Amino acid sequence: MLNTQLANTELFQQAAFIDGAFVQAASCKNIEVRNPANDELIGFVPNCDAHETRQAIDSAQQAQKHWAKRAAIERANILLNWYDLIMSAQEDLACLLTAEQGKPLPEARGEIAYGASFIRWFAEECRRASGQIIPTFQNDKRLLVMRQPIGVVGAITPWNFPNAMITRKVAPALAAGCAVVLKPAAQTPYSALALAVLAQQAGLPAGLFSVVTGDAAPIGNELTSNPIVRKLTFTGSTAVGAKLYAACAPTIKKVSLELGGNAPFIVFDDADIDAAVEGGLIAKFRNNGQTCVCANRIYVQAGIYDAFLQKLTARLAKEKTGNGFEAGVAFGPLIDQAALEKVEEHIADAVAKGAKVELGGKRHQLGGTFFEPTVLSNSLDTMLIAREETFGPVAPIFRFESEEEVIKRANDSEYGLASYFYSKDLARCFRVSEALDYGMVGVNSGIISTEVAPFGGVKLSGIGREGASTGLEEFEELKYVCMGGI
Repeated sequence: MLNTQLANTELFQQAAFIDGAFVQAASCKNIEVRNPANDELIGFVPNCDAHETRQAIDSAQQAQKHWAKRAAIERANILLNWYDLIMSAQEDLACLLTAEQGKPLPEARGEIAYGASFIRWFAEECRRASGQIIPTFQNDKRLLVMRQPIGVVGAITPWNFPNAMITRKVAPALAAGCAVVLKPAAQTPYSALALAVLAQQAGLPAGLFSVVTGDAAPIGNELTSNPIVRKLTFTGSTAVGAKLYAACAPTIKKVSLELGGNAPFIVFDDADIDAAVEGGLIAKFRNNGQTCVCANRIYVQAGIYDAFLQKLTARLAKEKTGNGFEAGVAFGPLIDQAALEKVEEHIADAVAKGAKVELGGKRHQLGGTFFEPTVLSNSLDTMLIAREETFGPVAPIFRFESEEEVIKRANDSEYGLASYFYSKDLARCFRVSEALDYGMVGVNSGIISTEVAPFGGVKLSGIGREGASTGLEEFEELKYVCMGGI
């Protein structure tokens, strides 16, 4: 049993968390949660519906009124308590994450620290949420601008980062003075529930942070239609994001959407090839390729194409695939059978159109949803793998000749989340950074996400930003006050 592996067994909760209490669904129905590495049953969580979601929203509304009146320093201190408790429980939280999501344990530990960094950042940032005094237009008037919490927030998070995608939304919302009703992914609810345990221990008042587990449709419908919810924040696919966006329209909610990507990774012939290979491994294969900022298209200039291909293939061949709890494992399983089949579909289409499999290309001998890390050469823009997000461990390598050409090809996508390129030419670094039509650009770096910088995309990759000072503003409203008779 998973709870026997934890130092603090209280972190493993098989119940929804509503208004400060762990509860079962009125329907008495449960959802199984299984380990994707071996399909073993981890446990159950309640299959909540609109009834439980309304309960959470109603309690959030009451709690938020009192929370918003508390001084920023009080909110900050509770968030810092939460941060400390998370870091103290890092090993247990990583164990839960690896069990339900599948990523290697060292990578899970890293996610816990990354997720906690948002709590610390916004605990500090909420004390700097200053307003504004505007120069007056009449001598007897004073013009003020206040920043106030938006109210109750609905949050829907994915399975690929079941800890960090929660803290990146919940921390700024709480810091701003809001309350949050969270719907975590059905595949990975235990990380969310463990965070709720620690938030309560940190002193967060009941009702401010609820976790409603269950099927997406009834919970999502209530979050989008209920007028008490004034903001919806979602990370997931563009298709689902578009539906949520439309569903929020009748109640005119503020919306943040962090959606799909199709990130280009460009290696110019003046780049440090070894650095580009290492950066490419991180950008492409982090979480087994199951991230929205993964390098989906790797463009390599003709002069170094063969050298880069050889080095990347040799480097990737050294990495181990297996259960995330095993030592030395770099790649865990894909999340489910559908993810496995999509990877196979993309590879089959690419090979049929002329791509060559340099490494991998098939299901791993371990079985289940394990897949061999794959490198494809001779990739073309007409292939599915160039047009759609693969969300798996496949690196298609595309050849290009000129800077102008590769910028045009890189921008030829309806998505605009992350992009990367490697070059030693300083002038080129500025030109290409400005020319790439993406919300984020990594220059000579395969890792770009941090709590201190705004995370988000353009085009079909979403609306709004998470992290940085702008992340706090996403959960605030501006109020203008005109004071006369001065």
